[in-house]
Amino acid sequence: MTNFSSESLSPSSDKAKFPSDFVWGAATSSYQIEGAVTEDGKGAHIWDIFTREEGRIFENHTGEIACDHYHHFKEDVKLMKEMGIQAYRFSIDWSRVLPNGFGTVNEKGIAFYNALIDELLKNDIEPYVTLYHWELPYELYKRGGWLNPQIVEWFGDYARLVAERFSDRVKNFFTLNEPQCFIGLGFLTGDHAPGVQAPLRDTFEMAHNALKAHGKAVQMLRAYGKQKLCIGYAPTASMCYPATESAQDIEAARTALFSLPADKQNWTWNVSWWSDPVFFGQYPKEGLVKYEKYLPKITDEDMKLISQPIDMYGQNIYNGQCVRMGKDGKPEFVKRYEGFPKTAIDWPVTPECLNWGPRFLYERYQTPIYITENGLSCHDVVSLDGKVHDPNRIDFLARYLGELKKAATAADIRGYFHWSLMDNFEWSKGYSERFGLIYVDYRTQQRIMKDSAYWYRDYIKNNGEI
Repeated sequence: MTNFSSESLSPSSDKAKFPSDFVWGAATSSYQIEGAVTEDGKGAHIWDIFTREEGRIFENHTGEIACDHYHHFKEDVKLMKEMGIQAYRFSIDWSRVLPNGFGTVNEKGIAFYNALIDELLKNDIEPYVTLYHWELPYELYKRGGWLNPQIVEWFGDYARLVAERFSDRVKNFFTLNEPQCFIGLGFLTGDHAPGVQAPLRDTFEMAHNALKAHGKAVQMLRAYGKQKLCIGYAPTASMCYPATESAQDIEAARTALFSLPADKQNWTWNVSWWSDPVFFGQYPKEGLVKYEKYLPKITDEDMKLISQPIDMYGQNIYNGQCVRMGKDGKPEFVKRYEGFPKTAIDWPVTPECLNWGPRFLYERYQTPIYITENGLSCHDVVSLDGKVHDPNRIDFLARYLGELKKAATAADIRGYFHWSLMDNFEWSKGYSERFGLIYVDYRTQQRIMKDSAYWYRDYIKNNGEI
């Protein structure tokens, strides 16, 4: 492992700037924006079913209409163009192209994504496709879903279809989005679809199958891609940043970031269990000991599949924890002070996480990094002048991107995707949270570019030199 020098780890450089070819984008996911959940042959997925259950989602909201992107995608691409967005990260709904998750292809679903891709390219916007952003086809769930080892082949066949139909025009692909969430929140806590609180043993089996599915998808994208593809993976986690720039605190933050939670009921929320196997071909030794009695059989063949070489490391980063070296020589989390700043969704505002997090990740994994999600929820409203003024989001972005700029001096950071392009269905929170650069009136489907969208446009135009 290559270690940064103390000089390169210092975040104080006044010469920090983004590379000239830095990619500026925005991101969404299919269920959160598309709507049209029963149109044109789409099959059901776990969120379609989950949201029908009383009390699962804030005020029983569903994604049945959402932003109706399925019918408004041309308008949405036009707004991206107006904002100067260079790249758009979106997910394909597995059940829209394969209603049962395998077998018969839904050509109308394929046609929708083809039209979207063509519209993006016509407007000089590079598509970045995510294969799985939590929309597990319900027919596969009924067959055991992530607990069934067959899902490795099902996901591989789906990846092959995507490569065959779209890779002539799309060269950038992410396999899985946030397995920490779709396993942890979906099957450990039960907060997300399908709302199951499974035994710990089952969640480790699911996690292992998900990582094998990732590896299989990489193989299929490589084998059936119609051009040289750039393939990645997009996990998440809370980052750690040092309380001071002392070598001791930096080491404490680094150690804390890659450690595993003491609470087994929160075991999925970490970096190393999900990323070490992908990059190193082995699970962290700490976890093999800590979780031994819950682990499935893990073979050398499994690890070879999981660690298929990838080209980019996507990381979704929203916040972090301050860490210092304790008097006992162990990392110690610094308590946040009273009145610590937070977003509308009650997440802490910690810009430093977008500096130190990518540095530590690049140091460990030595793979080009894309920030695949970052943003905040605000209490946005349409003002009397018909505009949406969101100074909190502008301030947040200025702070976070300023920190990311510092990281770009010491780590290979290739791009940034703001979450989200537009307000949308925020999973268990329904429509109560607004993360978008574009305001959506869900009653009329009117779109309004917020002040932050214009700010981001200027920031992109100047590559962060404002």
